[in-house]
Amino acid sequence: MVLLHPCYSQTADSASLSTDKNIRNKVLSDIQDNLDKKSKVIDLTLTRLDHKVDSLDIEIAASRDARDKADKLLQRVQALEKRQAAIEENELYVYQANYQSAIINLVSMDKEIKPLVLFNATKSFFSTLNETSNPMNYPGYQDWYKRFYAYIEKEKDHDPALDVLHDMVTVTGNITSATPIAGPVFQAFFIGINSYIGSLSSKRKAEREMSQKMFLLTAKLSQFDYDKDLIEQQWEIVTKELEKLQIHYDTILNQNLALLRVAPAEYKNRYSRETDADRRYQFLTELRKGASLLVTSRKSADIKTWKQPIYYELMDVQSLKLRFGDLTFDIRGILSKYNELILKYRNDPEIGLKVQALEVKLNALNDTFDQAFDPTEYINSATRMYLVN
Repeated sequence: MVLLHPCYSQTADSASLSTDKNIRNKVLSDIQDNLDKKSKVIDLTLTRLDHKVDSLDIEIAASRDARDKADKLLQRVQALEKRQAAIEENELYVYQANYQSAIINLVSMDKEIKPLVLFNATKSFFSTLNETSNPMNYPGYQDWYKRFYAYIEKEKDHDPALDVLHDMVTVTGNITSATPIAGPVFQAFFIGINSYIGSLSSKRKAEREMSQKMFLLTAKLSQFDYDKDLIEQQWEIVTKELEKLQIHYDTILNQNLALLRVAPAEYKNRYSRETDADRRYQFLTELRKGASLLVTSRKSADIKTWKQPIYYELMDVQSLKLRFGDLTFDIRGILSKYNELILKYRNDPEIGLKVQALEVKLNALNDTFDQAFDPTEYINSATRMYLVN
């Protein structure tokens, strides 16, 4: 898989999602228009039949002829039967529209979940974030660290604390990688730096000042790393939930495609991998018509319980959309926490400049997310995606 430059990838993803939303909305609008036309016919039928029943009631009450009254009573029963049939027909239309809406929303999520996974994994912000917390990326630190490490090598046999530090650094890192400033090595590392500063004579004033500066930088980055890790723990939770959602989504999607007798290969070729918007629209149109026919066949096959399995499919799709909306809310919250992290350190004299560079990447990330995902709109649309009969 070839990854594009992050900025280009972000723009392309946003544009693609925008196009897909337009296609989805167009098909959903087609569903609504079709239902509105059928509903108008039903409403006219019900109005006409109500008037007929009212008229027959008046005629029956006024009739003095037994045969005429019996004939009008029969007409009244027939009118009420037609009225009930119209109501049941309208119920069928509503279920058809709802299942069509469910299928279109379900399929459209494929174009939304996968970019979010990519969004989570490939943005340049996260690599810059790690670079910011790595002291080796700060001026003078690598050269100073070599001298500090040489001191540890020299004195480890005479100082148990330095010996422990030497072993821990050997396991967790070396002078060419990020200095381990978190976890079990934390205290030992700072004890080592303090020991090194104490060993410097007054003649090595410049090295002492440099070591004190590096000590302060390391301490600042240690706190920055700690704050960052708290946010990343939340990010890992969201990532795992997103992975679970993807698995559940694939299950529901394949289940419904099987009901509609659409092969996975056809779905991939005509929708997932299709780049032409008109062809994707055509596929979704065929899909919604297939959904409508499925509801009709279900009712014909089992007049008593036909609604129940369709209802379960509707709830599965709505639940998916709500969970996805909740996750986008969580991601928006995590991005806000990253913004708070940057505000906390952007003016710091030791690490502020790199944090300000990080802020630029975060702003780009926020813009991309806001253009592609609207958590509030997503959840609201999920709660309103079905008509109530």
